[in-house]
Amino acid sequence: MITKDTFVITISREVGSGGHTVGKLLAEKLGVRYCDKILVESLEKQFGLSVSAIEKLKGEKGNWLTDILSKVTPMPSAQMLGVDPKFSQEFKVNVTSGDIFKAEVEILEGVAQMGSCVVAGRSGFFVFRNHPNKLNVFITASMPHRIARVMKKQNLAEESAKAVIDGIDQARENYIKRYTGKSRYDLRNYDLVLNADNHTEEELANIILSYLK
Repeated sequence: MITKDTFVITISREVGSGGHTVGKLLAEKLGVRYCDKILVESLEKQFGLSVSAIEKLKGEKGNWLTDILSKVTPMPSAQMLGVDPKFSQEFKVNVTSGDIFKAEVEILEGVAQMGSCVVAGRSGFFVFRNHPNKLNVFITASMPHRIARVMKKQNLAEESAKAVIDGIDQARENYIKRYTGKSRYDLRNYDLVLNADNHTEEELANIILSYLK
């Protein structure tokens, strides 16, 4: 990857690995846009769903949205969302999780067209598979490391933290397999794989920077 040209770095990560923070730190160090939570929040506003509901529903099979239409409010205008109208979709009865994925792809590609960026999650390794100047990173960690981090961050007991991790892992894997035909755990998707055990987020970000150099 050539950093002097427009580039995309995708950060795929396991929940509890600290990958979100690593991506944010990396973007700050490189002076580029970071795309993660803002994307989910945009979808939340468009479809009237909470972040946790979106994460759960994306992992379900089938056209889940038809079952919750009574809870969904019409999508606000693109201007109200602060999103470029060309990335907006009209709300319709047959909206499915496939539409969510398509919206994500459109928004991500739009962000990349605006300049270099770091993208955390959102199937970035697949979305930008044909990008001429990219780096795909996967951040993993041992289960004890992940549990300890989730326990601290969400103030949960060990058993509850493990349940959260298992649920999110399965939901993300289901979603990515359905729309990309790939497993997020297939290391052939990535250029660089890092284990977060015994490393701070700052150290992991610096390792990626060193790799780029």
